[in-house]
Amino acid sequence: RSQMAEAFINKFSEGKYFAESAGIEGGKLNPVVVQVMKEEGIDISANKTKTVDEMLAQKKQFDFVITVCDEANAERCPLFPGGGKKIHWGFPDPSAFKGTEEEKIFFIRTVRDAIKEKVKFFLDH
Repeated sequence: RSQMAEAFINKFSEGKYFAESAGIEGGKLNPVVVQVMKEEGIDISANKTKTVDEMLAQKKQFDFVITVCDEANAERCPLFPGGGKKIHWGFPDPSAFKGTEEEKIFFIRTVRDAIKEKVKFFLDH
């Protein structure tokens, strides 16, 4: 979710914002997420996953800190100290979805499209 939001913000903000995503734990990009982002003309396959701890160690400051975890896991959403405005956008976790490959692709497309619309709304307001 955060990789998708990062990519959409960086694409649609036309340089007004620069987004970086991070999670609680390091990991690998979900290959189906990479696939459905390519459908949008965005290649995130070379993106590195980062943790909030890495961001904190670099003493990064942000104007906005947007969390994208689902409501069921909101208590695990990373907290990022600092003066940035905190915003929560709850989206289901694509990696937690169980189903056939076709069902996973459909589900992740749905999450992608919801993130895309939320990003566009954010940037327009």
